[in-house]
Amino acid sequence: MTRLISCCIASLLAVAFAPAASAAEQAPAVHKIPAEMQARVIVKFKADSSAMRALSVASGSAQAAPQQAQALSQRLGLALSDGHALTARSQVVKASGLSSADLAARLSALSDVEYAVPDGRRRAFAAPNDPLYAGGASVSPTAGQWYLRASTASLVSAINAETAWGITTGSSSVVVAVLDTGIRPDHPELASKLLPGYDFVSDAATANDGNGRDSDPSDPGDWISSTEDASGDFAGCGVEGSSWHGTQTAGLVGASTNNGSGMASIGRDVKVLPVRVLGKCGGTDSDIIAAMRWAAGLGVAGVATNAHPAKVLSLSLGGEGTCSQAYKDAMTELTTAGVVVVAAAGNDGLAVNVPANCPGVVGVAGVRHSGTKVGFSSLGPELTIAAPAGNCVNTSGACLYPILTTTNTGSTTPVASAYTDSANPSLGTSFSTPLVAGTLGLMFSANPSLTPAQAIGVLKSTARAFPSTGAGAGVAACKAPSATAQSAECYCTTTTCGAGLLDAGAAVTAVAQVVARIDAGSSRTTPGASITLDGSGSSAPAGHAITGYQWTLTAGSDIASFTSATNAATATLATTAAGSFTVSLTVTDDAAAQATSTASVTVSAGTTPRLPPAPGPSTTASSGDSGGGALGWPWLAGLLAAVLALQRSSRARRRRVIRR
Repeated sequence: MTRLISCCIASLLAVAFAPAASAAEQAPAVHKIPAEMQARVIVKFKADSSAMRALSVASGSAQAAPQQAQALSQRLGLALSDGHALTARSQVVKASGLSSADLAARLSALSDVEYAVPDGRRRAFAAPNDPLYAGGASVSPTAGQWYLRASTASLVSAINAETAWGITTGSSSVVVAVLDTGIRPDHPELASKLLPGYDFVSDAATANDGNGRDSDPSDPGDWISSTEDASGDFAGCGVEGSSWHGTQTAGLVGASTNNGSGMASIGRDVKVLPVRVLGKCGGTDSDIIAAMRWAAGLGVAGVATNAHPAKVLSLSLGGEGTCSQAYKDAMTELTTAGVVVVAAAGNDGLAVNVPANCPGVVGVAGVRHSGTKVGFSSLGPELTIAAPAGNCVNTSGACLYPILTTTNTGSTTPVASAYTDSANPSLGTSFSTPLVAGTLGLMFSANPSLTPAQAIGVLKSTARAFPSTGAGAGVAACKAPSATAQSAECYCTTTTCGAGLLDAGAAVTAVAQVVARIDAGSSRTTPGASITLDGSGSSAPAGHAITGYQWTLTAGSDIASFTSATNAATATLATTAAGSFTVSLTVTDDAAAQATSTASVTVSAGTTPRLPPAPGPSTTASSGDSGGGALGWPWLAGLLAAVLALQRSSRARRRRVIRR
């Protein structure tokens, strides 16, 4: 798959002043993808294939890492070599003399191959007492960390972090993994916040640290010299200085906050797990996918299991194309493990990049301080939500509304810890993404039992509406993505930029309450059969527990009735005829707070019960009001749809991944 992930680099250009849509918009640097020097393909073997049976016999273990290049060489008549293994049934295979797409096609035709997809290159997208938070005449930018403050008429897209911090400043038991270029562990804002991470960049030249994979996620610099750009492994990558992109994104997630120094982060007290997946000229899909699995606590061949599994993965990287089956497989595993993946939309004004366009991923669009889409942000229906990406609003001079974060002053190798500012602004969906990831970290801190579907549902349901006026003459609604980049400011819609503007305060407030959840499972029923509903997925805020359940049949008593107790976590109903019935579940926690979820069930001969959407979440006190706290069937239906989509795999095409 693709060398994915270009982080949004701190040395991005200044945004042009643009009250009108036709004005220039400063955009993050566009990172080039060089021509292929070698074919690289991710191959997954069928579980019952001869290759897997032979491996199991030879190793004495069904979990041995596949290294099947020699056997595949004999079958295809090609000189192939083994790359690293991703899982017990998948590995990278390399060859010279043909393209990755051609090699993938030939491998896909083999009977014991489940899929083969190009391993493409990706590149990066590019009220506390911290002095840079408040801003002022002595601070650059003078607006300070405007994007964390409460939304106002002039700062429409600000994410309302202080309201969230009034509920929780984050828990050190909640881990947010930052998959990027690595970090500078000596930055004073990060040193105390980092967990032991890992460097997954397998190619030594790309890693630029003298070796391949190892346990040191430090960023040695990712500069490309003019000599490197002219020939060799990095020919065509483009001359650029070191981005320190991972240090920038990590600072937004979890820089030390309220310490009287430097900046504030949205996640405050959450822990940051640095995982290096990008180096010189980006990184590969196989390294990124392996890192995603490791960060979530899943096994990766040849790497010790992560002792600090993350609840949230932040990926400020991507590349063009459709979501491959390898990414879909990874997302299925991660969702099952209870992990939320957040990824940048991209910075080319075109369709949403990989992996932000993969099912189950929280794709993030970038918006200006005024709430309109920033010109460079990619867009499309796959996006979940929008967050500030930084913009300058001037054609010259200091950038007025950049994203301020941690960085390093070195143009090649590291020199000194620093912060981005108006002269060295951070702009791009790379920086929208960690704001969403850090918000999710606060949400899991407030309610550790949230499922990924519940957390994503709350992000969407609490988002503020996009503005449709106020941007000036000539600004129109954003259009569906096409082959032509939409590089001008436009009014976001829910089909182009996600559900709305991120509101961290509203999202954390919504989950810091009792949540009732009904799960029908996957059983099928016909009239005369039974159906069991499960409320054990209901949750209480941090420090509290669910103590009571009450099921009620509110409609359809002529075709269904309870055959079990109605005060337990599960309830069973018998059906006597086709039709529909409605069941409500009220849960109570140890503080006497209650929430209710309602589900309407349609029973037809030979079909699975279908549960239409229930009302969104709202919580009540202990009065017994039935309107509160429901995270009902919209979240379950969304999760089931995502899982089904992941299972309906199709062979993916090659895509490019860059820093966003």
